[in-house]
Amino acid sequence: MWAAGLEFDMHAKPVGHTSGCGQCLNACTYCKTKHARGNLASYPIDELVDRAKQSFQEGVCEIWLTSEDTGAYGRDIGTDLPTLLWKLVEVIPEGAMLRLGMTNPPYILEHLEEMAKVLNHPRVYAFLHIPVQSASDAVLMAMKREYCVADFRRVVDFLKEKVPGITIATDIICGFPGETDQDFQETVKLVEEYKFPSLFINQFYPRPGTPAAKMEQVPAQVKKQRTKDLSRVFHSYSPYDHKIGERQQVLVTEESFDSKFYVAHNRFYEQVLVPKNPTFMGKMVEVDIYESGKHFMKGQPVADAKVYTPSISKPLAKGEVSGLTAWRKVAWHPHSPRCLLSGSDTEHRTEVACQFQEGSWHVAYDFRAL
Repeated sequence: MWAAGLEFDMHAKPVGHTSGCGQCLNACTYCKTKHARGNLASYPIDELVDRAKQSFQEGVCEIWLTSEDTGAYGRDIGTDLPTLLWKLVEVIPEGAMLRLGMTNPPYILEHLEEMAKVLNHPRVYAFLHIPVQSASDAVLMAMKREYCVADFRRVVDFLKEKVPGITIATDIICGFPGETDQDFQETVKLVEEYKFPSLFINQFYPRPGTPAAKMEQVPAQVKKQRTKDLSRVFHSYSPYDHKIGERQQVLVTEESFDSKFYVAHNRFYEQVLVPKNPTFMGKMVEVDIYESGKHFMKGQPVADAKVYTPSISKPLAKGEVSGLTAWRKVAWHPHSPRCLLSGSDTEHRTEVACQFQEGSWHVAYDFRAL
């Protein structure tokens, strides 16, 4: 869902974010999102494709398709996620990449074959975030997750078979109301079996106003201990050690938190740290993997390797607003309910940004909206 006036820092991080739809179709007993955002609302495919085109023309080399549940896209407008993805793939320039956001198991199950084909496309990261939350069917039922553990396994097993090397990220909640020791051990076994390289572990917290807040709670110390135990299991394995010595092509998109490296990602959206060479930013670079950690690898650029940039145009300057192509200066009337622009008011413009400076408002808008 592209919001008018959304600002991208293209200079420091050439990544664009778009949401295909707002909200999800679930009614999980622990979640407040649906209370705040309402029902599913998908944007038309042509609008999302046009926005992707514009982003690439502004120097973006990686776009993220996000939502509360990306897999539910289109169910309210008579289409589906694979149809959108194939349209997006058509406009992704060589060397640029698309990353898919989170999707719950129920809505990906019916599209497994097509999703596997899309995730095998060279311009789509072989990565998918599929929350399981618990490996106990009893707990999933109490959460109203609308799937069982077998459904999750079917999705993951199918994708791992059809998309070799795919990265599956998942979420787990520890200490949900009613979770027994046996329930928790089933979750531990699932993590030990799949060894998820990316795992988000959350200790349950009852959000006021949710059904789960009214359920009988697991003691705080038990929740805390289970969270520690699962974290210990997660840190017991090293997902990237076997990749040392590999030669990989990576897309460089940002600076590391410690400012010592640039952050890149390979085909499987695995994090690879590379030297801070300014010519690498926003480009595809070939590297040799020489070190690995729990959450990253380090790569040395191959000597004389081709550095490829997919950008159609020079990236926007830092702080420049995406999608806005012209500026006009107008007087500010503090008692007026709206600001007139060339005889047309802001209520009829889809992309407008205002900045107060030197006693007047600077209004930015896209001439294509006229």
